[in-house]
Amino acid sequence: MEELGATKDTQMKTADDVQKKSNRPKSLVANALVSLANKGVVKRVVREKAAGYFIVKTE
Repeated sequence: MEELGATKDTQMKTADDVQKKSNRPKSLVANALVSLANKGVVKRVVREKAAGYFIVKTE
């Protein structure tokens, strides 16, 4: 997600964007994003059509 530039709430990316960049199945990406959101690493913002994700914590 850092490579996509999803580090601010104004630059959030959808699960489709992450899936295209990572070249992984969409269900795997969606589960990983939900898991990271539950841990507090990424933030999920619900929008009209698709949810957006951006990184909150960096190491």
